[in-house]
Amino acid sequence: MVCDEPNSGEWTSATGKEAALVQPPFFTMDNIAIVIPARMASTRFPGKPLAPLGGKPMLQWVYEACLRSEVTGSILIATPDQEIADACASFHAECFFTSPDHPSGTDRIAEVSRSRREELYLNVQGDEPFIPIETIQACFRALVNQKEQLAASVFTDCSLAEELDPSVVKVVISQDMNALYFSRAAIPYKRVPTTEPLKRHLGIYGYSKEVLGHYVSWQQGTLEKIEGLEQLRFLENGVQIRMEKGIAGPTAVDTPEQLEELRRLIGG
Repeated sequence: MVCDEPNSGEWTSATGKEAALVQPPFFTMDNIAIVIPARMASTRFPGKPLAPLGGKPMLQWVYEACLRSEVTGSILIATPDQEIADACASFHAECFFTSPDHPSGTDRIAEVSRSRREELYLNVQGDEPFIPIETIQACFRALVNQKEQLAASVFTDCSLAEELDPSVVKVVISQDMNALYFSRAAIPYKRVPTTEPLKRHLGIYGYSKEVLGHYVSWQQGTLEKIEGLEQLRFLENGVQIRMEKGIAGPTAVDTPEQLEELRRLIGG
């Protein structure tokens, strides 16, 4: 369920339990923004954000999912590209021009945060047109339901087929729901038989403006370089990432072939 009143109510988590929405004194629905980083220059799929899917650009699907999540009215697309800005205007989305030199979406959002009044930011990937709104809401809950509100993300159960797939990132979580480690390996190692599934990390993030400012000043650490996972930069610098269970949607689109799979899924 979506909370209509920012200072009251509860949210239902993906586990089916009611999760109390605890806000710090400065928090209102106007104090959080969803940012969708998008750029045309993709190595494996140039022009990916504007690739047509069911009669509209893939990026528009992501934007509309963010609207339906109802966690905030501040939703913008961060891009260095005029083509994307023109498309945003066609479906009435706010656009923010950023530098073309950012190495990651997190760096792009950090630039956005320096010019915005919001204190909290959700990073929703522009290549997940069918992201479940429950996952966006889960990331929101994970970010606002903690006292320090530094960083947050989302997980779901990992299938047996995904456990040994290095393209599927796994996460180990503490009893108080903070990420202990992210890896492309099957962690934790199952030394004894268990029916407990591993946890699959879903690539949506929440951050405070403060921690974004720190992130861009940190150098890549050893673990981030080894695994190729930028979220490890937070852990290597002592920043906890609060986790919440969400729902996995269809695969993110990295190649034209994956987009064709989604087109077949919706019949267009």
